[in-house]
Amino acid sequence: MNSMYFTEEHNLFRESLKNFLKKEVVPHINKWEETGTIDQSIWKKFAEMGFFGIHYPVEYGGLNLDLFYTVILQEELQKINSGGFAAAVWAHVYLAMTHLNAEGNEDIKQRYLAPSISGEKLGCLCISEPSGGSDVAGLRTTAIKDGDHYIVNGSKTFITNGVYSDYLVVAAKTNPELGNKGISIMVIDRDSEGISATKLDKLGWRASDTAEIAFDNVKVPVYNLLGEENKGFSYILQHFSIERLVMGINAHARAEYALDYTLNYMSERTAFGKELDKFQALRHRFVDKYADMEICKAYNYSVAARLNKGEYVVKEASISKLKSTKMADEVIYECLQFLGGYGYMEDYPLARLLRDSRLGPIGGGTSEILKEILSKMIIDKKDYKRTV
Repeated sequence: MNSMYFTEEHNLFRESLKNFLKKEVVPHINKWEETGTIDQSIWKKFAEMGFFGIHYPVEYGGLNLDLFYTVILQEELQKINSGGFAAAVWAHVYLAMTHLNAEGNEDIKQRYLAPSISGEKLGCLCISEPSGGSDVAGLRTTAIKDGDHYIVNGSKTFITNGVYSDYLVVAAKTNPELGNKGISIMVIDRDSEGISATKLDKLGWRASDTAEIAFDNVKVPVYNLLGEENKGFSYILQHFSIERLVMGINAHARAEYALDYTLNYMSERTAFGKELDKFQALRHRFVDKYADMEICKAYNYSVAARLNKGEYVVKEASISKLKSTKMADEVIYECLQFLGGYGYMEDYPLARLLRDSRLGPIGGGTSEILKEILSKMIIDKKDYKRTV
């Protein structure tokens, strides 16, 4: 393990996490993948180990640890070969809870953040809409103030934890005429009247509950507003760095898992009297993909180190997601080929891994959107600054 970033404490944490996942999660993965439903009792077990509170304040039950503990959590979740389960965890911890911690007042933190860390409540983040997933500024869901409540109408889609979560962190237009300057973010309880959710049938991430959610005159108390009214767009932009970096880390980790599994297979599988890893054509293709993975991993660690210091790394995190997710798809495609017919079989991990990985260049901002953002920064010299 790279001692530039990981201490002995980090390594001990990794071993503890691996043992926990092996005992409490791996035996159930195939069932959860088949049913599309994760046993909700696992969240309390996660919380008891402190995994939901890794980088959150101690006063709400967190551990306030550095970002490389988060790196470890993401890496090891990818190596149990269930992109859906991993997504359910990070959608809760790094999407929903990020907003609670950053924009929530003391009351919201006590009512939502603390129970999220303790595993009593599971959250989801609702931004993408049927009319445009990556176009945050163009969202159509409204939250119109009526006395001491907002009345929310609209719909969201592709929402991870959208069916089984206990609360929703929702972006809506409180002043539609202001465009992206009229967006606010608020917390809505799942059992609020007027909320309905429909589970979506996906190519991959089969264990997670991804949903389309409808809001029909949902009443939300004004005290459930996160931060200031009409500042939601800037809050969303502020947190893109951690979301994109997490997806970049996920990508290099699943590519590494695919390479490790494939190399072991090639060392044991024989053809024409010798192991597959002795054929020059296969050896050279393998190390080429291994090199791509190592380059992305080293880059992602460097970005994590900068973000850990408090630097604003929106450009670097966007590059991380753009290049790492593309690399992971290419690596896993090649690894499946190395397994031949067995790679195509569901009894082997590459088929599921290929399906799960394909969401990487789509979710959290498509590669096309990221390229345009990076073009504005690199070619047009647009200077994105910390907004809040």
